[in-house]
Amino acid sequence: MNQHWKILGLLFGFALSAFAATQPQVDHVLVLKQKHKLMLLSGDQIVRTYSVALGAGGLAPKRREGDNKTPEGLYRIDYRNPASRYHLALHVSYPAETDIEAARRRGVSPGGAIMIHGLGKDFESLGEKQSRYDWTAGCIAVTDAEIEEIWRLVPDGTPIEIRP
Repeated sequence: MNQHWKILGLLFGFALSAFAATQPQVDHVLVLKQKHKLMLLSGDQIVRTYSVALGAGGLAPKRREGDNKTPEGLYRIDYRNPASRYHLALHVSYPAETDIEAARRRGVSPGGAIMIHGLGKDFESLGEKQSRYDWTAGCIAVTDAEIEEIWRLVPDGTPIEIRP
């Protein structure tokens, strides 16, 4: 009987290893604002693509706190919020030093709290239609199922590029 447990343990270990090997190693996130797309990349290969909703302030880059626009530039996923009002959320490291300096020159605050998040209870009724409307305060929104997948695939520290 003991031999059976050893064999089962080995088979289970092989199955877990095979599953882990099939999971893509996401090393970059790319957002194309005009196309309303978020892509997870492994090297030059697109691993996943999602339709997104952006800031309700329009497609121009974020310039100041409260403008409801999504920033543009190079950032990192620097922490996650498992208790987000929007189901789950990954924080984008906006503002970068260049954003802070540009806002300072304009005499305004650059704002912050830019996240990739789900819908949560407030917007769950939108479902897959959520990406047809730019409804966030500057964040990047996907469905709850999609943020769960992104949460699993994107480690903290991953670079994110947000393009026009």
